[in-house]
Amino acid sequence: MGTEETHDDHGHHLPAVEDWPRGFGEASWWPFVTAVGGAGVYVAAALYILGRGEDAIVGPVVGPAAFVGSIALFLVGIYGWLYHAFVSHFWSRSASEKGESKLRWGMIAFLGSELGTFGALFGYYFYIRAGTWPPQELPHLLGSLVLVNTAILVLSSFTLHWAHVGIRQDDRKKFVGGLAVTLLLGLIFIGGQVYEYYEFIVHSNFSLTDGIFGTAFYGLTGLHGLHVSLGAVILGIVFVRALMGQYSAERHVSVSTASMYWHFVDVVWIFLVVVLYAGAEIGA
Repeated sequence: MGTEETHDDHGHHLPAVEDWPRGFGEASWWPFVTAVGGAGVYVAAALYILGRGEDAIVGPVVGPAAFVGSIALFLVGIYGWLYHAFVSHFWSRSASEKGESKLRWGMIAFLGSELGTFGALFGYYFYIRAGTWPPQELPHLLGSLVLVNTAILVLSSFTLHWAHVGIRQDDRKKFVGGLAVTLLLGLIFIGGQVYEYYEFIVHSNFSLTDGIFGTAFYGLTGLHGLHVSLGAVILGIVFVRALMGQYSAERHVSVSTASMYWHFVDVVWIFLVVVLYAGAEIGA
């Protein structure tokens, strides 16, 4: 490379490496930061287990502290990643069908990795499900709360699709209204899951450390709850940008990728309810 400084770097390429080849201005360390934060969640879970009991190897607060720090790092990485990919220089950057295709395929690849993560936990559940069942006394899982929560999440996929159709038709009122309703439904779902945890832990004495099924149940539902929370953050960013007047029928790639992610967590939840909630009570 020559010594002459160029300024065609969008002004937002940090924290990408300074000597990254020109033409790859989208390169960034933010995906790496996000991955480190995600990996830290699993490390925090291990530290939490190691910090329990009389022969604890680490202090009891080390695991929770590592979890909070990992989630913070994960969210910071996601924010930087999304800002770098979608927000910076939105007004000055022209629409590119090739660039949009890359971002959509990037989301598909990301969702593929998420399938692997969920698949590992489902594999653990299927392993324990194949043995003596039930492995312990189980609380009543398939109650009205989870059914209502499921209906809310499924409805949110329809309202998000309605909003997506709105922006593709350049109907901004339909687009913004659909986003607002979707975001509200997502927050209600998260609140319902927190309340469900409260009911199980306080009234049913069923917690994460309550046998191998407790580990599987809270591992799967907690991972899904984390993904819904992340989806709500993404939709919140899209909603704020929509209020600022961004997006049009020609430029809505981040709406498309956010929709892909949200529909993914919706489908995973339906599968989770059928396999974990309903399936756990079969043969119990």
